[in-house]
Amino acid sequence: MAFDAPPRSATWLHQEARTGFEVVYFTPVRGGHRIEGWTTAHEAGHAWLVAYEIEVDDSWVTRRASVTNRTVDGTRTRVLDADVPGRWRVDGIPAPHLNGCLDIDLESSAMTNAFPAHRMALDVGEYSPAPAAYVWAQDLSIDRLEQTYERLPDEDGRQRYGYESPAFDFTCQLTYDESGLVVDYPGIAVRAS
Repeated sequence: MAFDAPPRSATWLHQEARTGFEVVYFTPVRGGHRIEGWTTAHEAGHAWLVAYEIEVDDSWVTRRASVTNRTVDGTRTRVLDADVPGRWRVDGIPAPHLNGCLDIDLESSAMTNAFPAHRMALDVGEYSPAPAAYVWAQDLSIDRLEQTYERLPDEDGRQRYGYESPAFDFTCQLTYDESGLVVDYPGIAVRAS
């Protein structure tokens, strides 16, 4: 089941893992979408701000991401771009450890879990790995994150996915709205608007 087009904007309230808020704007562009967002948070005694601009193609495969953070240590920006899907450069330098990753996953963002759900378009009962280029909020370091999504039966007309990230020993059920944005990410964030 395909998702509707994203709204012009969306917000999330972070909970449990951190205290904070995320605001995102979606702009259709030729061949895809530009997504601009900001997250402010306080986590484990540290305050930070992350601003991002991500470009996805019409299949929701990430083409480029510019991510900037602000902490007590200053401001830093990282740019990730894919010259072909799944082959990345970070700040212009090839990043072979990210080969095969079609998505960007920002530690600071609930929104980036929309990318694999849109891109994979799984049927109920289907399961797929979805490795991602994972960007940490505090220092913008970038790791490969192995994760999987399994399409579960819909509930109350909303798509649900089983999510697993072995590196974090974390599993949960993600609930998505009709436009394919997470409305409930247990322990992380809930959709505010």
